[in-house]
Amino acid sequence: MSQDLERLKRIGWAVRAVFTLGITASLAGNVLHAEDNAISQAISAWSPMALLLTVELISRVPVRKGAASYARLAATAVIAGIAAWVSYWHMAGVATRYGETGASPFLLPFSVDGLIVVASISLVEIGGRIRSMTEPVIETPTVSAPASVVADTPSVVAADPAPAVEKVPVKRVTPRPASAAKVAKVAAKMPGASAVAIAEKAGVSPSTARRHLAAQRVTNASPTGPDPAEIPVLAAA
Repeated sequence: MSQDLERLKRIGWAVRAVFTLGITASLAGNVLHAEDNAISQAISAWSPMALLLTVELISRVPVRKGAASYARLAATAVIAGIAAWVSYWHMAGVATRYGETGASPFLLPFSVDGLIVVASISLVEIGGRIRSMTEPVIETPTVSAPASVVADTPSVVAADPAPAVEKVPVKRVTPRPASAAKVAKVAAKMPGASAVAIAEKAGVSPSTARRHLAAQRVTNASPTGPDPAEIPVLAAA
């Protein structure tokens, strides 16, 4: 990690030298375009110097999230825009004065301003990476219980409680007698009654009462004595 940090620092100084070269070229163009007096030259040199100081500040001071960081970036963009606009026309005028013709006087300032923009962005990026590598990492201390407390604490495995089963009351239902049994019971109590009367008393339909009564008559009419075929035949003496 130390080797990467040293390499980033060397690259940072190289990028800072490139950025200074671009600022020097812009500064020279502004001064040459100004009138031959100290006040005019100082006014022309101010915008490149302001951009140099602004980029150095944002590349060296850590960036924090919040409204202040966005305000700082916005102010840097405004200063860079002003410096680029002023330097462009100053350098275009100087290039025209010293023999550049055609589109060259108007394209040459773009090379200087583009170099300044790329170098300033690179400086900010390298400064952020260097700060991320050098800032200390704050670790949260882990508090562990003493060994004696851990040894004296019984290990209890809590079993999952069985789900409570809600008991549903069971309704006792007394089976009702079958229709045949009811018809037979009513017929025994009401001998000689009609099938309609028996059906009404038993709570069944007349057809059901007739069917059960017919079945009872067939059952009662079956012979209980011995089969005539089984009676022995006595020979006449």
